[in-house]
Amino acid sequence: MNDALSQIVQRKRLEVEHGKAAMPLEVVRERAMEADAPRNFFQAVTARRPPRRISVIAEIKRRSPSAGWLREEYRDDEFDPAPIAKAYHGAGAAAISCLTDREGFAGDLDYIRRIRNRVPLPVMRKDFIIDAWQVYEARAASADAVLLIADILTEGEFVDLLILATELKMTSVVEVHDVESLLRVRPHIGFPHPGYTLLGINNRDLRTMKTDINHTLRLIDMVDDRRILISESGIRSRADVDRLRRAGVGIILVGEHLMRQEDPGAALRELIAESV
Repeated sequence: MNDALSQIVQRKRLEVEHGKAAMPLEVVRERAMEADAPRNFFQAVTARRPPRRISVIAEIKRRSPSAGWLREEYRDDEFDPAPIAKAYHGAGAAAISCLTDREGFAGDLDYIRRIRNRVPLPVMRKDFIIDAWQVYEARAASADAVLLIADILTEGEFVDLLILATELKMTSVVEVHDVESLLRVRPHIGFPHPGYTLLGINNRDLRTMKTDINHTLRLIDMVDDRRILISESGIRSRADVDRLRRAGVGIILVGEHLMRQEDPGAALRELIAESV
């Protein structure tokens, strides 16, 4: 774990402590159990598709620590993610990823509920999840899936969170950045039940913060089931999409490129035009 990631994890531990003080585990667990049934994120992105079609998880992302605000209007405190999610749905997205980290990404957990109220797509909470409390919190906020980043979790923590998400009928997107983390999580993909876990390869180098889709292409032969593989980050053109599709990638996650455009929905439609 590099220094930047380590600092984020330390911040998250404090956030979880404060969250538990405001809403004890038994309370957030009860709210999670009372939430509407989750939509099937796994099925939405892995459903059989024509040979040239690729499934897109389109992301709602206002800013990032490395790139800053993606557009000036995203600084607005009244930012509403729902119209962008609706545009993504109309452009053919299979699911939505939503940043909920406040400090680094200007996200908000309430965005998930607002998105689900406007579009029928399943929504993933994208955050730095290190504790079971956050998984219950995500489900209580109506999230259908959670991101589990291998680099910030021990093997025991990772397995426990995977089991909990499955018990809550949520999909887990397990994210890896390198060979070592892929080898560590690979035996657990599909545990405890197949149909609840997806494997994401993030194309961002955590040391330099640069992205390169060749990272997915270098690791793809180590993935046993390419049907559950997601290529994340650095996808900016139809040529990128086509290269990944030809290599056997059926799912991509795209956020920053789309959110930089004046019309994210039109940008998505153009990005996948050749593969539809």
